Amino acid sequence: MVKQLRRLKHDRVIAGVCSGVGEYLGVDPVVIRLLVAAATLMGFGSGLLVYLIAWVIIPEE
Repeated sequence: MVKQLRRLKHDRVIAGVCSGVGEYLGVDPVVIRLLVAAATLMGFGSGLLVYLIAWVIIPEE
């Protein structure tokens, strides 16, 4: 079976991006959410920009 990156409906907080990436990588979604938050705070909003782009690009399950 081929793994597909999808935004999840069942474990979402905003759009399901972090939960989908976490499931794809086999990592807890909370870790991904913390990394996005850190990237947003330390990278002058770049984490938010990446999240918004992923929201548009990654299909929903």
